[in-house]
Amino acid sequence: MTRLAKHQAVFAFLMTVSLLIGWRPLIDAFTLAWGHDEYTQILLIIPISASLIFLERQPLRRMIILNVRFSVILLAIAVLIGCATIGSLAVLPSDAQLSVRILALVLWWIGSFVCCFGLRAARAVSFPLCFLFGLVPCPQLLLNPIVAALQQGSAWTAYLLFAAFGVPVAENGVVLTIPGLTLQVAQECSSIRSSSMLLVTTMVLAQLLLRSSWRKALVICLAIPLSVAKNGLRIFTIAMLGTRVDPGYLTGPFHHQGGIVFFAVALISIFAFLWVLRRSEDLS
Repeated sequence: MTRLAKHQAVFAFLMTVSLLIGWRPLIDAFTLAWGHDEYTQILLIIPISASLIFLERQPLRRMIILNVRFSVILLAIAVLIGCATIGSLAVLPSDAQLSVRILALVLWWIGSFVCCFGLRAARAVSFPLCFLFGLVPCPQLLLNPIVAALQQGSAWTAYLLFAAFGVPVAENGVVLTIPGLTLQVAQECSSIRSSSMLLVTTMVLAQLLLRSSWRKALVICLAIPLSVAKNGLRIFTIAMLGTRVDPGYLTGPFHHQGGIVFFAVALISIFAFLWVLRRSEDLS
């Protein structure tokens, strides 16, 4: 057995141990992602991370050095966090306990990688390894303020669009009133799923297409206000179509399934910004 094969065998063993112990929270996280829009992006994390590491497999072969010392720290932290959910953290709400258990699982995976392939290899694939933290579901305690901020930001963006196009509009929190229509930006209209998907997509594209760290950070930060803007544009468009063209737009398929159109608009904007940043990298 070659040295690489031995490292891979140890890694496979450590991963198997983690799955035997942590299969239940992992299944719970996938079930949560499948049934709730705000967690859909969790389904993409492992395939994307694994694919990005696979793309770097050839350079990694030259970096492999067993690193037990640092990895033991990560593995020990993972075990302590996992055990804490059985002991002192058992009083936490079930969603928070799930988050902590998945965090422990991700730390174990990263520690296993460092143990078997070394810090140099881990640094080379630091993005896909850190990307695994996206597998940790956000507890409701943290998620609710995010949804509320998206609601408020979407309502404010729609208000600005109405005002810019000369439509009389009154705002009261997340309630907007225009001639012939009063609409409320409800939680399900906060576009949390498409916002999360846009952020994940932007992170991956930035990693693949850009070299500079500050440029990557810039385009990722842009995805956040762009998520709010595209949802405000959606609200504005549906309201205008419903009051100026056909009231059926307010309750029809475009209202419920038209989010993909505005997601595409936001994604095209991200691609345009990436193109500009890529050009600036090539010229520098």
